This record gives sequence, structure tokens and C-alpha cells, in this order.
Amino acid sequence: TVFHQPSLSWQLFAPAPLAAALNTPVLFDLRSADLAAGGHGAPITPLADWVAFGDSSQTVAVVNVGGFINYTLLPAGAGPEAIVAGDLCAGNHVLDTVARRALNQPFDRGGAAALSGHVLDDALDDVRGVLAAQSASRRSLGTGDEVTSWLGRRRAGPGGLVSGADLAATACEALGQTIAKVLMRQKGLPDVVLLAGGGALNQALVAAIGANVSAKVQTTAAEGVPVEAREAMHMAILGGLCLDRVPITLPGVTGCTVAPLSGTFCPAPGGSGSVRWTYDQ
Repeated sequence: TVFHQPSLSWQLFAPAPLAAALNTPVLFDLRSADLAAGGHGAPITPLADWVAFGDSSQTVAVVNVGGFINYTLLPAGAGPEAIVAGDLCAGNHVLDTVARRALNQPFDRGGAAALSGHVLDDALDDVRGVLAAQSASRRSLGTGDEVTSWLGRRRAGPGGLVSGADLAATACEALGQTIAKVLMRQKGLPDVVLLAGGGALNQALVAAIGANVSAKVQTTAAEGVPVEAREAMHMAILGGLCLDRVPITLPGVTGCTVAPLSGTFCPAPGGSGSVRWTYDQ
């Protein structure tokens, strides 16, 4: 995603080289139809979350901690129409900025620095307020750059430089509290929270989420899906639904007026593995 400000979105991908290299058809551009139908084209994975993690006996919350954090709430035994989902706030965008600016590292591997630090109460209030303001919109949360403004204030504050480990610990705690606040205000509280995405490898963040939600917290690996693989797997699920002419977005999630049929199809140049696509269904 190069630019995203609904109703405009620039998704940068050229399918033909992939179709040629693999000699297989490629389905791409899954957001545009939803945008044209008045939606935000995001979050796009909730229906795939329902297919992969829906449970008849317990309410499941799936929290993806990528550059931005999004969540899907799957009420026990309910169909897709009951899904509650949204974009939540910047995630690794915040943690990696702390790592680069305060730890001189590209990222805090495993959350090691954050685990060694202490939460700073005044800085916690600062970043938590910024995250709360961002999470209020639920969709299309911007670039995330505004969320890092608190870091400059803390690094240049009256007390001089603040420990990078303490800032990392504070950022993890703020994200944990923000995630918990959103999940705990839903009508159906989750019985289990499944974490995915790169942020699920940060043990300090996982601990902060666990300390703030009244539910069992584990990663999607407990369900057989490595945290690094969830999005790739979900794209495959959504691709299959598109080929079966099943709408992949939900009006209550993206804001579209009517869930459209999505996806653009690039055939294999040699015809191998081509899919017959009919438009009269």
C-alpha cells in the first residue's frame, strides 16, 4: 500500500511477472471493489479469520500486530454477519521507531530491551493518549507518524535522555492497555485472544496484553498457524473465496454499502492452471 485515503488507495503490485514466472493465474487487487462500494477496503482479513479460527464453543479475538494493529472478534458459534472488527492503532510502527531512535537497533528482538526496562508513568500517559486518539476512527488510521511524536518529547524532556529500555517497556505497556481497552468494551468479551504478526514475537508486548485482558492470551501458533504465516494464509483463503464468487468484505467492518465481488484476475500466459471464471452467477 503506497497511499491509502479512502476513497483513494494505491496498491502497488504487478501480477504479470508472477503469473509468468510460476505459469499460474494470479488473483490480485482485493480492495478496490470495496472502496468503489463506499468502504475503506480494510480491514480485509476478518472473514478469513472466521474461516480459520471461528469456534462454536468460545468467543475468539484475533489481534494482528503488524505495522498497524487490527482485530477481529468472532462470537462463539456465530456466522460472518456477527463479526466485529477494525483497525486499532499503530503497532510495530511505534515499537520499531523506539528501537531505531533509542536503542540503535532496527527492532527490539524478542522484546529483550523492553523486558529489561521499567514503565515510565508520565510517558505512559503521553503515548496512551496518542494511541487512543488514533484508535477512535476504527478504519484507515493514517501513516502512523503522528504516534511517534511522544518519543521526541520524552527524549528531549527536562530530565535529559530517557533510557531506551524504559521507553520500549512503556511503549509495550501502552499498546497492551490500548488493545485491552478496545477488546474489553465489546458486547461479547473474548474467551481467548490469538496474537499474530511480528509483534507477537515481542514477549514484553505479549506480557502486557496478557496483563490487561481478562482472557487467555496465546499466539495463532497454538492453532497451528505460525504468527508469520497468518496474513499469507488469509490471502489464500480470500483468493479462494473470490474465485468462488463469494464477497470477501463485510459492510459492518469496512463500511461498504453492499459487499461487492472483489479481485482482479491475471491468467497464466501459457494457460496452465487457468481458472474458468463465469459472470452469470
